[in-house]
Amino acid sequence: MRENKKLAPRQIMFGISLLLVFGFSVAGCGLGSTNAAMRGQELFQNCAPCHQADGSGNPQVGAPNIAGMKAWYVQAQLQKFRAGTRGMHFSDVEGMRMRPMAVSLASDDDVKAVAQYVESLPTVKHAPTLTGDAHAGDNQFHLVCASCHGINGEGNPDLKAPRLAGVDDWYLATQLRKFKAGIRGNNSKDMEGRLMRPMSRVLTDEDAIRNVMAYLDTLNP
Repeated sequence: MRENKKLAPRQIMFGISLLLVFGFSVAGCGLGSTNAAMRGQELFQNCAPCHQADGSGNPQVGAPNIAGMKAWYVQAQLQKFRAGTRGMHFSDVEGMRMRPMAVSLASDDDVKAVAQYVESLPTVKHAPTLTGDAHAGDNQFHLVCASCHGINGEGNPDLKAPRLAGVDDWYLATQLRKFKAGIRGNNSKDMEGRLMRPMSRVLTDEDAIRNVMAYLDTLNP
């Protein structure tokens, strides 16, 4: 039988060092993700007075239900507010209110953290507030909106089209009116907004808008 060779003290110390380095690396990864989640929750406290602690929104101040909204979309909109490509029109009262809140996020990492926290919140679906013809809205939605926002309103990140299912009908109707009036989507750097403007005009009147909202209210997020 071969004799077991004893490890030299230097080899033992080197092995221990490797274990320590590996252990700290793994712990650091976990700590980093935990810290990011905690940071997002902390930052969201500035949003809660309007959007509520659970992200369910408040129509009285024009704050939509954002709970469970995909992080990529929340992040993109916050960056638009920060850059002034959204929330600069004098008639966009809610947007102008949002812009300083977005600017208060000191870094891109903070934007990412709060967006990820928003996505982590359980989705909340409110009862409809608008009345319309859901059948007519079904036809209009699939003719105008589904190619970007998905046949079930689930959204499409490749096209930068957000989820519509489960979003408050009053908020979506308000945004469509803003697009139609040029209050939103009029900045040359807001590519998605500029694309939405002509699409919104296909819904020629309030009945068409309400019909699409009535159909969207039948969909689950």
